Amino acid sequence: MNTIDNNDFMILNSIIYKIYTNPDFLAMRKELLEQLKMIIDFDSAEFHLSKGDGSISLTSSVSYNKNASVDFSQVYENIDYSQGILSTGKSMVYRETDIISDKKRMETEYYKNVYEVNNWHYSLQLVLGHNERFLGVITFYRDKEKDDFKYSDVFKVQLIKDHLAYRIYQEQENSTKSGDKISIQEAVELYGLTKRESDILELLISGYSNKEICDQIVIANNTLKKHILNIYRKLDIKNRVQLFRMIKEN
Repeated sequence: MNTIDNNDFMILNSIIYKIYTNPDFLAMRKELLEQLKMIIDFDSAEFHLSKGDGSISLTSSVSYNKNASVDFSQVYENIDYSQGILSTGKSMVYRETDIISDKKRMETEYYKNVYEVNNWHYSLQLVLGHNERFLGVITFYRDKEKDDFKYSDVFKVQLIKDHLAYRIYQEQENSTKSGDKISIQEAVELYGLTKRESDILELLISGYSNKEICDQIVIANNTLKKHILNIYRKLDIKNRVQLFRMIKEN
């Protein structure tokens, strides 16, 4: 029988309360990982959202103690045994060792390119879905020196999965409702833009040219182009015309 002590129960209640009440969506996601660390032993974590287009493509990363250089938004799309789970559109929690043997997964390119290079070995997955729509995924990692996650860890995460999925679903619905444009702040929160990307986005929407932006924030043109490409990638658009169609002016 799965049970949790009073302290863990109080932390879980606090997490659920903040899932619904924190108006800053990005801050809520970051705080969620920090609070879960208080009741679940993990060394690193990645929290991605879906692009909201019905695919399993990921964007908007929030991390805990991330030291990896891997582009995790591309990782999950290339894992055969995860694709079927992500595409169900349902929320579920599982240890990776529950769906593939430890020996077999250690032979995969995924393990070698993600786990091995970061000294990780075990992971716990929270797949988020609502109304048959895939919404995102959180992966918690443990270093090689540690044991696998316990079923009590799975149980704790299960208690928040539906609450979190519903909040993400509402955010996605609100951002696309009736084709309405979203604000710069909403784009920052939904797609995980950095402070620099947020500043550049604001200048782009204000109509500044690349040269004017470079002069204003004192960066090279090639650096600016890289930032703009990152913004386009995160927002899943290809050019400035699509940007103006998506983001409303201040």
